Amino acid sequence: MLHDSVTLYPHFFPEEKCGIFGVYGKGMEAARLVHSGLWALQHRGQESSGIASSEGLGIRVYKNEGLVSRVYDEEHLALLSGYCSIGHNRYATSGGSGKLHAQPVFSTHGQIALAHNGNLPSTTKLESFLDEKKIKYTGMNDSEMIHAAIEYQLQQGDSVTSAVKTLFPLFTGVFCLLLMTKDSMIAIRDAKGIRPLSLGKLNGGYIVSSETCALDTVGATFIRDIEPGEMLVINDKGLKSYALATGKEKEEKLDIFEFVYFARSDSKLLGKRVDTVRKNFGKQLAKECKIVADVVIPVPDSAISAALGFSQASGIPFDHGLIKNRYIHRTFIQPAQRLREKAVVMKLNPITEIIEGKRVIIIDDSIVRGTTSKKLVERIRAAGAKEVHLLISSPPVLYPDFYGIDTPKQKDLVAFKMTLGEMTKYIGADSLTFLSYEGLIAATELPEERFSTSCFTGIYPSDIGKRALEIQMK
Repeated sequence: MLHDSVTLYPHFFPEEKCGIFGVYGKGMEAARLVHSGLWALQHRGQESSGIASSEGLGIRVYKNEGLVSRVYDEEHLALLSGYCSIGHNRYATSGGSGKLHAQPVFSTHGQIALAHNGNLPSTTKLESFLDEKKIKYTGMNDSEMIHAAIEYQLQQGDSVTSAVKTLFPLFTGVFCLLLMTKDSMIAIRDAKGIRPLSLGKLNGGYIVSSETCALDTVGATFIRDIEPGEMLVINDKGLKSYALATGKEKEEKLDIFEFVYFARSDSKLLGKRVDTVRKNFGKQLAKECKIVADVVIPVPDSAISAALGFSQASGIPFDHGLIKNRYIHRTFIQPAQRLREKAVVMKLNPITEIIEGKRVIIIDDSIVRGTTSKKLVERIRAAGAKEVHLLISSPPVLYPDFYGIDTPKQKDLVAFKMTLGEMTKYIGADSLTFLSYEGLIAATELPEERFSTSCFTGIYPSDIGKRALEIQMK
């Protein structure tokens, strides 16, 4: 039975990217492992979820709106039998939300299922190809256009490997792809490696995941990160790697926002534990910002590690002064403005005994529109804080993200349209401090050139096409 109800909850910014997870292994109940992996990747997408599976004869797909806990039951998993399976948790970045665009993408007469994490800010090349082949793409999002192009090549007699090699130059933007035929799984990462994608091994089979935390969840052993511009083909012959991008076109540029906010704190990126890097952000912030205060409280969950690091470095006591309602999710539909304005009230509740009469430092990971921060400061003051100092463990977000984060237009970014003093007054804090860009990079203990820092610098390593016209440098 399909779930046809939706829940109305506030919509926060920025929103997550998508999460993908795949399993290939003879004798494995692959879809059940994918189901567990999707649980672990729920933070990357909460609008819809889907699983495709095969036992070597054909592909079955089930997908629907909602969280992993709501989408699947035992009946669905029992039907998704087989040793090969891919899954997807979606946050809409292209083509709208809802069940219509839930993934994996699959057509009933087709030969392949596709799950995509990322966004193609320019689909001009892909649209030209589809036009040339007389393939209608009206109403398709970027993921569905990629799928349609690959399906066409397969219908012409190409192998999946050959089809992807032919079409790879048309995929302009950011993508981690999991493809599945009836008897193989294919993982592909864009030439800049802006999205994370990891390879693991379990009982002789292979696991591919957006984050390493999901490998841990299913008991898989991490092997390595899939390389930028690499395609891995996994079938009964084993695993074979193909380089789709080489030389100067291949340049690792992991989105640094994965460390700031998106990735789960127990994941590893570029060999670094996310929790450790976030603590480093807090420690660096303590070096850059000397404030006399009584307590440091984090905005849960992504700012907890940074707040701990700040507390350790500054000597100011840490406490959980904000309690998160974990049953309020960023999901499904855009709410009315009046509900968005109540978002912090619904999601975060201050503990008066920790806050009242004290000089409070709030640590958050980022500010986008500023509306959430404003409401948060109001709530902390209402709980009796003597002073409220807001510290952000990343630099000001000055530029939109076109690679899969739902940030607003540049004119709506509070750091772009206001000075620091104006932001402080608007938010209502006694002081507002951002981690410096140099401090951010230093805290990762990795070279700056390993990262995409587009939200902070306006430098986009992967072509954003006509979207470049929307950018004003500051």
